[in-house]
Amino acid sequence: MKNNAILFLCLVLLFSCKEQEARRPIVQKTTTILSETLDQKKKLIALENNVIENYIAQDSTKHYNVASYGFWYSYIIQKIEETQTPKLGDVVEISYNITDLYGNVFYTKDELGIKKYKIDKEDFIPALQEGIKLMKLGEIITFVIPSYRAFGLVGDEHKIGINKTIKSTVKLIKIIKK
Repeated sequence: MKNNAILFLCLVLLFSCKEQEARRPIVQKTTTILSETLDQKKKLIALENNVIENYIAQDSTKHYNVASYGFWYSYIIQKIEETQTPKLGDVVEISYNITDLYGNVFYTKDELGIKKYKIDKEDFIPALQEGIKLMKLGEIITFVIPSYRAFGLVGDEHKIGINKTIKSTVKLIKIIKK
């Protein structure tokens, strides 16, 4: 009798310990919202790039280059004899302004003053971070920057609104090597 009770108890324990099954969600979510958002963002980028390309086509006074970093630039003054460009960790002094494509000024050179910027070590406008590394001492370059490489969806929370394409003329005044 005792053996039967032990056997019965072992069988109950053996069959009651089955592996738990994962519960399935009642409603399975899809990636529809994400794909729709990506499609809208792609359309916005294409539209913005189209506006920039039309602006550049109408500006016959300058020749614009396309950078692989997602912006356009045009030399105003280029000093060919200087061959050094800023490198990682160098400190540069620049003067710059920020306008829209139509000449409306957001910030003047005087408002912004001379900026000291440590290459790739500080926060700055993403396109200008890359653009400054293309510059040589004494050069003045105008950058046309789409919103996604400038201030994006938030703007600068002061004068520059959301999804604004900006134009900035930058002068590289000084390079202080690390």
